[in-house]
Amino acid sequence: MIESIERPGREAFSPAERIGELLAATLEKDPRFYFFSPDETTSNRLDKVFERSERAWNLPIEKWDLPESERGRIVELLSENALFAVMVGHLMNNEKAMMTSYEAFYPIIISQIAQYVKFIRQSEAVAWREKRPAVNLLSTSTCWRQDHNGFTHQSPLLISSLLSIPGGKVNCLFPVDDVAAESAFSFMMESRDAVNLLTFDKNPEPRWIDSKHADFQFENGGASVFGFASDWNFRGDAEDIRESGVAFTAAGDIATREALYAMDILREDGVGVPLRFVGISALSYGAIGTHEKRLEQAVFEEYFGTKAPIVANFHGYPETFKDILANYTDRKRIRAHGYTERGSTTTPFEMLSMNEASRYHLALEVARMLHREDMIEKYEKILTGNAEYAREYGEDKIALLR
Repeated sequence: MIESIERPGREAFSPAERIGELLAATLEKDPRFYFFSPDETTSNRLDKVFERSERAWNLPIEKWDLPESERGRIVELLSENALFAVMVGHLMNNEKAMMTSYEAFYPIIISQIAQYVKFIRQSEAVAWREKRPAVNLLSTSTCWRQDHNGFTHQSPLLISSLLSIPGGKVNCLFPVDDVAAESAFSFMMESRDAVNLLTFDKNPEPRWIDSKHADFQFENGGASVFGFASDWNFRGDAEDIRESGVAFTAAGDIATREALYAMDILREDGVGVPLRFVGISALSYGAIGTHEKRLEQAVFEEYFGTKAPIVANFHGYPETFKDILANYTDRKRIRAHGYTERGSTTTPFEMLSMNEASRYHLALEVARMLHREDMIEKYEKILTGNAEYAREYGEDKIALLR
């Protein structure tokens, strides 16, 4: 429980490591909980689980083997199809579980997930059937940080696929930092008859919000105003002031970091208009928020206004995010950024830059709106300089964390 953040964004922590701690605590507390993974548990910084259980293993154990036993509750198998099927069988026995995989390889089981959603919907017609624990998927090693694997390991396709399934049984969760990741984990553990996808970075990310704020997001439609990054409070200021600025929003830890840094850059360069930030922690079919607690239209308008331009940054495909935002407001207001299927084995900032989802690309959106040629020239020069530096030295000139 983090009660307050005195300096938002000044300290960095790994969301994956926090999830690993929570998984380990769950394994210790619940003797029927199982964790399913291909072979990337350690590389995804979830290896705290091995302090509470061994790998499941039924063959003879050699002295050089890693911790393994017949009683192990960590099931590692390099087949997402088989892991998902076994996990569902465990859930049908009314026992909780979670599964992890690299983000790019989760699409392998899209058909299985869709069939399970159909099963949930059909089973609701059976009066005597009790609800079962949710299918909980942890999506790691995301498209934005594949420094060594390259284009083959870059795909947020599962997000768009899940958000396109009608029926109100799917939630895509995007904790902004390690604190929000804990709130998301708690939500997943309590969820029943649903599919939850939690997407997070395994590397250290800035810590932005406290536990109370993170819980508020899940309980109130999956969104909130980040007061420390906004130039006025939304309820108290006059409408003409609220509509005279630019609203930034993002879903995803890295996408949020870049949006908040873009706002810092614009203020440092004297942008001259009010800026506001709305963080989004959950999306469901056609809506912000979870399928049970969607963001209401009136709250959206309170957060975003009704006329101000919206600069949106998304962990996945930008049109997926834009389509959801457009259910609340005029599509012409929205300038959406995100992953656009441009990838390579390159530096972290250049991955963002290739897809025009970096802090300077978001700042460019505003500079162009305001016809600020001085700012446009400056940001384009910075982007070109980093690209040239990265090609020559294999690292970014721009620091990933400010």
